[in-house]
Amino acid sequence: MKKITCPKCDHPIVFDDSGYPKGMSVVFECDSCRKSFTIRIGEELEEYQEEDLGHVVVIENKFCFKQTLQLTEGDNVIGRYNKGTVISHPIETRDPSMDRRHCIINVKRNGAGELIYTIRDNPSVTGTFVMNRILGDRERLRIEDGAIITLGATTLILHTPYAEE
Repeated sequence: MKKITCPKCDHPIVFDDSGYPKGMSVVFECDSCRKSFTIRIGEELEEYQEEDLGHVVVIENKFCFKQTLQLTEGDNVIGRYNKGTVISHPIETRDPSMDRRHCIINVKRNGAGELIYTIRDNPSVTGTFVMNRILGDRERLRIEDGAIITLGATTLILHTPYAEE
């Protein structure tokens, strides 16, 4: 049995994953809010659970619902979901002030093996704000756990694996 949560309302859903082959996509509809979403059964999720590189949480507002975007090593391109635009971390939103490729969060390891997070604007029309400070052109800013990032009218919060220790 596996437990997943609805990306819109955080309602827990329990299901038996033993009847599904690895790599298969399964569509769920939340009993609480009726949101449909897809998960993939398989190795990708198991690999992620072995090494947590952190995530950003999209705060729910009138344009979008609460979402969690898992970070990967390297560049994580974040922006508004638009059919046909390929980015690594799309946000499902109707926020017209968020670009389709708004900002980039880079995750890398330093010489001691610690995770380092940096953010830069892609560039976007409305800019990228970190802790109410707008990033300059070509500026890269190191961010830590709990950093508040604003893209248009949408707010994200960085969560690193270090904070949970």
